[in-house]
Amino acid sequence: MKTTVELPDSLLREAKAVARAKRVTLRQLITEGLRTQIEHEKQPKEPFRLRDGSRHLGKMLVETWPEIRRIIYEGRGE
Repeated sequence: MKTTVELPDSLLREAKAVARAKRVTLRQLITEGLRTQIEHEKQPKEPFRLRDGSRHLGKMLVETWPEIRRIIYEGRGE
């Protein structure tokens, strides 16, 4: 199937150079690149998870800002 795609001139020049170096046609290079990207997109992605950033002091869990502030400034001044 034929289609028209607009590419930046610099990208097209680079693609042609890569195709020439690999000794394949531009069509083959683009087809291979699209297939690779499509397969990559199909891979299941692990959902983003925040790490547990809570701080434990012995068995006590620091949960409040005043507690955090006290720990941060402990030994500095008053």
